[in-house]
Amino acid sequence: MAANGRELARIKNWETPMDFTEHTLLIVDDEKNTREGLRLSLEDEFDVYIAANIAEAEEILENEAIDVMLTDLRLGGENGMELITRALARAKPPICILMTAYGSVDVAVEAMKKGAYDYVSKPLNIDELEIVIKRAIRSRAVEAEVVALKTQVSDRYGLENIIGRSTAMKPIFETVRQVAPTRATVLIEGESGTGKELVGRAIHHLSGRPKSKLVTVHCAALSEQLLESELFGHERGAFTGAMERRIGRFEEADGGTLFLDEIGEIDLNTQVKLLRAIGERTIERLGSNKPLKVDVRVVAATNKDLSEMVREGTFRDDLFFRLNVVSIAMPPLRSRKEDIVLLVDAFLKEFTEENGKAPMELTAEAMQWLLDYEWPGNVRELRTVIEHGVVMSNTPKIGVRHLPMFLRDDSLRDLRGGGTPKPKTSVVVPSSEPEDLNLARTEERLIRLALDRTGDHRTEAAKLLGISRRTMQRKLKEMGLVDE
Repeated sequence: MAANGRELARIKNWETPMDFTEHTLLIVDDEKNTREGLRLSLEDEFDVYIAANIAEAEEILENEAIDVMLTDLRLGGENGMELITRALARAKPPICILMTAYGSVDVAVEAMKKGAYDYVSKPLNIDELEIVIKRAIRSRAVEAEVVALKTQVSDRYGLENIIGRSTAMKPIFETVRQVAPTRATVLIEGESGTGKELVGRAIHHLSGRPKSKLVTVHCAALSEQLLESELFGHERGAFTGAMERRIGRFEEADGGTLFLDEIGEIDLNTQVKLLRAIGERTIERLGSNKPLKVDVRVVAATNKDLSEMVREGTFRDDLFFRLNVVSIAMPPLRSRKEDIVLLVDAFLKEFTEENGKAPMELTAEAMQWLLDYEWPGNVRELRTVIEHGVVMSNTPKIGVRHLPMFLRDDSLRDLRGGGTPKPKTSVVVPSSEPEDLNLARTEERLIRLALDRTGDHRTEAAKLLGISRRTMQRKLKEMGLVDE
């Protein structure tokens, strides 16, 4: 399974540095020139051992801690598949890679079924082989980290449904614990999808009034008049359509907590009334002059820079100071990537149970794709990605192919702010194709070839050809492959 150009670029650019010379490689081949040549080519990168047959290989496996075993399929009268089976049965099995000059789909499938990590075809490309070995070692390291992190889930610093153990999250947990038992107003700032509402809920549940009501108002979803009525209530006839008295959210939350989401969307007129409600703990329903006392703890959240809005005159400075008694800045997911493994584990459990599926996990490479992505949509976006993977996979393993297209499509990743697109792959017409200088026929052959290579995915095929999707669509119509 030779790594393609895009995969090689990804592996070469993995961010985590690793000293591969500390990792051991066992090369098993009955041809002396091959094993000696491989040893000389790879010993600068790995700690290399060599063996000519299964007996020698097993002796080395018994006495040395081998990380990767690279074995030929044909070992004289012996079978490399048998060696792989024995090696993987050991207490600490090596990563197994099969070499074969008899490469076929059947051989690859059998090797994978027996537990081989990958296979390479002879004649070997040393640079490509080195990449495959390093990828295998990195995958094993990622798997080990996943296992280690899963065992620490019960010891994480989380509160309620907030998951995290990163350096960026520790101050958040400490502040929540400190402020929750008080009556102080809290302002939670951060990008959309970072978990601001979860922090608001944690503050309420850790407060001295956890059994009282937590009431949430999404301020951006309501017009000025509707928001004012939502917050403070109204009397019958207060405005057109007010057919009966309505209790507002402040009254509903009396004795509890009022969570105001997207507080930066409130208009200046409503800001004045909100300032009075927070400062004097008094409200008036629309259409009434009778003040009502309320005992409400206010927690507000925003994805906007309120201090900048104050300078621009779109947010009252006195309300800002009243809200900003204690501020909590939620970090974006891209700055707390250590938490991705824990979050993935939690979301997998949630969505497998929700969809009636057996427990599932991500392959090491799929996890690495998630770790490489910049997550412009933060934790909310990650949650959606894991739900997609659970739904699309019919096996216990969620691989890269089960992830949403925007994670696998370079142009979409860049468009969403999830990473830098990788170089385009050029299309080369195989030399086995008959020579044909007719432009239309050559163009059609190239388009069919690109569609075949991308599994009929038109966007990917267009990228492969270096044309826009609109151009691709037009040419497909001209070829009669798409209905008008």
